[in-house]
Amino acid sequence: MRVLFPYIAQPHQTLHSLPIAMEMASRHPEAEVHVACTTQAHLDYARSLASYYPESRASFELLHLPSVLREHVERHGHTVFSRLASLFLNKKYFSTFQGIVVPERTSLYLRKFGVRKPRLIWTRHGAGDRAIGFARDVKNFDYVLMAGRKVEQRLLAQGAIRPGCYHTGVYAKFDMVRRMRSTSTRLFNNNRPTILYNPHFNARLSSWPKMGLNVLSHFANQDRYNLIFAPHYRLFDNRRTEARQLERAFGGHSHMIIDTGSARSIDMTYTSAADLYLGDASSQIAEFLVQPRACLFLNAHNVTWEGDENYRFWTLGPVVNTVDYLGEAVDDAFCSHDAFVNLQKDYIRDTFDLSGDEPTAPVGADAIVDFLRMAS
Repeated sequence: MRVLFPYIAQPHQTLHSLPIAMEMASRHPEAEVHVACTTQAHLDYARSLASYYPESRASFELLHLPSVLREHVERHGHTVFSRLASLFLNKKYFSTFQGIVVPERTSLYLRKFGVRKPRLIWTRHGAGDRAIGFARDVKNFDYVLMAGRKVEQRLLAQGAIRPGCYHTGVYAKFDMVRRMRSTSTRLFNNNRPTILYNPHFNARLSSWPKMGLNVLSHFANQDRYNLIFAPHYRLFDNRRTEARQLERAFGGHSHMIIDTGSARSIDMTYTSAADLYLGDASSQIAEFLVQPRACLFLNAHNVTWEGDENYRFWTLGPVVNTVDYLGEAVDDAFCSHDAFVNLQKDYIRDTFDLSGDEPTAPVGADAIVDFLRMAS
């Protein structure tokens, strides 16, 4: 049984499926597990994560790409073209596997490119409420892993999954985070409460274009709170000059961390360390709320969100339409948190079908292997 775990996009997706690859390699010696990436940096990152599973043996390979395209991705980030090229130019390689396990949906294009034999398995990445996680093309996957009943119910309701072709209770990123970090990291040399500002990358959903600089300026000019600015990885993946400018403008403040795309921005270092989540539409809110804490949401587009299941997480803290009074809004979010604690706990139970700290990647690995055996 040959199973491939390819990574054709940004590295934040890696943590959602690589633990499953490592568990498969150690638990199922009959499975030949391969990990493939588009750039050397991404491959090195995958190897570094795999080192937390010393008992596992997998093959690590670079996908074929013209050197000029690979260099462009390394310098300027991924594009739709680079992702599709990674699929199209490796069709023959992909066709040699029985199963292909991916955290994104772009890989469904393999079917359009004539790759018919391998079963396509989706692990998802993130556990948010946005509609993109419930797109109609999900039905084109042969098998789906998901965190809990919130996702299960929405996908079943729209006919995107069918019984016997999915498994719940899998959020492999938590496994990796527990292996990587046995103690919490102290990020600031003071005892101030810490705010995590985590805007989304999509301009139609994000608070960054309209409010972001005002948020950073506010926290730069106050002395009550620390601020971690760690947006969704994709916000600055293709805007690296702008990211460097931000780091120069705000990075000199000892009570602020400006992180536009390091490994710490994707491995829950910041969601674990912060006392309040300030954001808009990123699914990292679900990872933050595994430990209930104060939240404040920025409605930069004056969305009518009440009753919209795509904005369910905005019921878990105050929502404001302006940052003109951000200091007062943050204070209010802390003071009013008790009113939201039970809602947050219910949300997490609904989002993650988890039992304590038990690892879930083994569950995902076993489910995939069982599915592939039945499908062969």
